Amino acid sequence: MKSGTKRSNISIGLLVRIVQKQHQQSEELTEGVVSRILTNAPQHPHGIKVKLDTGEVGRVKEIINEEADDIDWSELL
Repeated sequence: MKSGTKRSNISIGLLVRIVQKQHQQSEELTEGVVSRILTNAPQHPHGIKVKLDTGEVGRVKEIINEEADDIDWSELL
């Protein structure tokens, strides 16, 4: 599994799990598709900050899939 701490591993359209600032203590993860990469540095020890297509912002903790287009969404419904 690729690391969420390296900017080079993150791209728009990637399916990820993030931790939002208000959930850092509980480490509750939010799953979504990256719409914007907010961290400019090549790496960050707590994860690259991204904005999801839902508007939620947080640091990447897990990379689920290379591209969200690869997912069969009908299986998830």
